[in-house]
Amino acid sequence: MIDLHCHIIPNVDDGAKSFEDSVEIIRGLSSLGFTEIIATPHYIVDSNFCNPKLRNQSILHALRVRVKEAKIKAKVFLGNEIYIDPSIAVLIKKGKISTLNDSEYILVELPMSGEFTDYEDILVSLQYAGYKVILAHPERYYTFQRDFDLITRLTEQGILLQCNLGSFVGQYGRHAKKTAKKIAKHKHIFGIGTDTHRVRDWSEYAKALKKLGKYYDEKELKTILVTNPRKIIKP
Repeated sequence: MIDLHCHIIPNVDDGAKSFEDSVEIIRGLSSLGFTEIIATPHYIVDSNFCNPKLRNQSILHALRVRVKEAKIKAKVFLGNEIYIDPSIAVLIKKGKISTLNDSEYILVELPMSGEFTDYEDILVSLQYAGYKVILAHPERYYTFQRDFDLITRLTEQGILLQCNLGSFVGQYGRHAKKTAKKIAKHKHIFGIGTDTHRVRDWSEYAKALKKLGKYYDEKELKTILVTNPRKIIKP
């Protein structure tokens, strides 16, 4: 399996606070069957969460060394979870922020309230710029929880959806859980992310994976857990 969304670059956002924590998170995800993990530190313009790509690459290199020393087989790649902003395309071209594994895929986050009137225009403009936009955890946005048609409209426009594994076991509350299940029922999920920020009880994720099996058959599960993400993590 491939994790599209994980906060394991230490000391750059609200995720892992040390290399030791990062290694333990990767160890835990590996034990669940994740063979590849995309590290997606937050990038929020004009905030404390705007570590530049070059710095993230340097930290990731050091983390990979520690993962190898710990004899963990999972591979880690670089991306960003990019908070919606009109300057995203420019910042990518300037090398400030990362697409997912330097691919054409980008992971974009909206405000939890969903109250961002221009977000559709920005997402479409990113598509016109040649990027394949993956929307991070749509089930968590309050506006989408209230109006599922907004999710349907985005998928019809070619926006891809990444649901959080924990949403299926209520990690983000009942409304996110309900919306995640509805997204799954409509077969809208492109890929799954754990959105892990710290060492945790991995059994909850194991339960969530089983719950996904209620909505997807074996072939479909392989598509969202392996085949689709493999387009980003190319061999």
